Amino acid sequence: MKYSSPQIVEHLASAYVPGTLEGGARRRFERLARDRADVRLAVTRWEARLGTLAGPVPPVKPSPRVWEAIAARTRPAAQADRAASRWPAWLRPAGFGLGGVAAGVIACAAVMLGAPALFFTSDQIAMRSGERLPSSYVGLLTDAQGNGKLLVSSLRHGRTMTVKVIGPITPPSQGRLVLWAVPADGPAFVLGDVPARGTGVSTMPDTSEKLLAKVGKLLVTQETSAAPTAPGTVIYSGNCAKLW
Repeated sequence: MKYSSPQIVEHLASAYVPGTLEGGARRRFERLARDRADVRLAVTRWEARLGTLAGPVPPVKPSPRVWEAIAARTRPAAQADRAASRWPAWLRPAGFGLGGVAAGVIACAAVMLGAPALFFTSDQIAMRSGERLPSSYVGLLTDAQGNGKLLVSSLRHGRTMTVKVIGPITPPSQGRLVLWAVPADGPAFVLGDVPARGTGVSTMPDTSEKLLAKVGKLLVTQETSAAPTAPGTVIYSGNCAKLW
């Protein structure tokens, strides 16, 4: 396999990040990533693209009319009447057999397509808008040994910052972990707190374009102050890259 081909590297990275690249192929790709910056950048791009999808989706209760309309099209009238006598209207098609499962899937798809803002933030909707790789600010933060710990990403004109833990983190015994942006021509400023595990999404005071356009480095420090004004001891660090 020609690992020098950008198309092959991109294909392998797209399978490596969600975990579908397995066995010897995955081990070879990891060895390749240790030696080549372009491979690590491809992995970072795919982690930025897919990381936002790990955010929580709030539950939404469909209107009773949605279920009634589906029941009228998918169930015989007599069966629907029997179901109605035992269940509330919004549960009727979902509680009985394969037809109910199919109806539930159709209803969820209809609600998501008709009102995506009920399920996703504006930034997440943009991630699904059809761009292969949205314009984003991305940072891969590592510890002193070079082990990847955090993936930070934000759409170029978005107002949310996503911090995904990609390596084991030991929570501080006191205080909290704070993410800082370090501009080339100004003092560092706080972007938000860092989760101990999983993914955290925080709202920023302005768009990433205005906040991060001149930021070249990201830091994580341990802080005990409620409103720190300057970074303390640096625990993780990494560059802030523009992907567009």
